[in-house]
Amino acid sequence: MILTIRTDKPEAEIGLFDGRKKVAYQTWQAHRQLAETIHQKMHKTLSVKGRTLEDLEDVTGVVVYKGPGSFTGLRIGMSVANALAYSLDIPIVATAGDDWIAAGITSILANPSKIPVMPKYGSSVHTTQPRK
Repeated sequence: MILTIRTDKPEAEIGLFDGRKKVAYQTWQAHRQLAETIHQKMHKTLSVKGRTLEDLEDVTGVVVYKGPGSFTGLRIGMSVANALAYSLDIPIVATAGDDWIAAGITSILANPSKIPVMPKYGSSVHTTQPRK
């Protein structure tokens, strides 16, 4: 099973694929509640296969959308994806574009990598100067 995560916009997405076959897919309006809801939605998606977050042995890879997109949304999605890949010792890949899922699954199946992924924000990060 391959878990897919997209968190670059207010509508977030979690998917579960058996090879290239979609097993479960969920979208929701996460907006400012993404950090609070992503694990709940992941749990609900996994439950389609009778799995919970505590019982992830069927997940063999993670595909995450790398951007461009929301700074905070991408950070949350990448953090969850990298943490899952690291803790489960499974491959991870970050992709972009309209066919990000297909490209990610192809990459996971052809060239599995366990190197943490980084977001692509689309431009330089702009921060403000701290107040006195």
